[in-house]
Amino acid sequence: MTTRNLNILNEFNILYLEDDDSLLKQTRDMLEDFVKNVFAVKTSEAALQVLKKEKIDIIISDILLENENGIDFLRDLKVNKNINIPTVLTTAHTDTKYLLDAIKLKIENYIVKPINLKELLNTLHDIVLPLIQEKEIHKNSNIIKTISAITDSKQVEVVKCILDHLNERNELVASYSDIMQKVSISKPTLIKLFKELSEKKILVKIAHKTYRFDEKALELV
Repeated sequence: MTTRNLNILNEFNILYLEDDDSLLKQTRDMLEDFVKNVFAVKTSEAALQVLKKEKIDIIISDILLENENGIDFLRDLKVNKNINIPTVLTTAHTDTKYLLDAIKLKIENYIVKPINLKELLNTLHDIVLPLIQEKEIHKNSNIIKTISAITDSKQVEVVKCILDHLNERNELVASYSDIMQKVSISKPTLIKLFKELSEKKILVKIAHKTYRFDEKALELV
């Protein structure tokens, strides 16, 4: 039996939609020990407000909400708002109609209440694992492209360090000293690398100790 590494969940934000106060709090409290953030709401309107303000990686939604239907909410997101976020449906019912609707919307999974935490966590793991793998492949591709843009192959480790420390906005917040603490490289060589990347507009300084990594510039390499 494969053991899942649930630590990978701590980089992801969850939107949890459930109209039962007790279950909402219970499941939210459990998930908070494993994921980055849990945004727990009771209505689709509140869920929409979260989606406008936060980067959500996975939606967990009950099907039968008070005066509304979770499947209708998800359909509106996908069809009318073009928001496609991996989704797990929870329900106390096993009605075939709901299952068929979920299949049509390409819902990732369907969990019957009472929610089993292990089943939910395993489901979340299986959803985010391909996302992490795709991100890693993309990062490695960027490393290769960036290396081809510089002249000194000794700087490869620095390039990897830069890409490893980009935030969600593709920004590096670090000084030369910060990088030199992580990578054994002389300051002149490091300055030369940053200058080359800057001239090719791959790494652009936007503020003090802050640089934006521009993937589009790699297309011109």
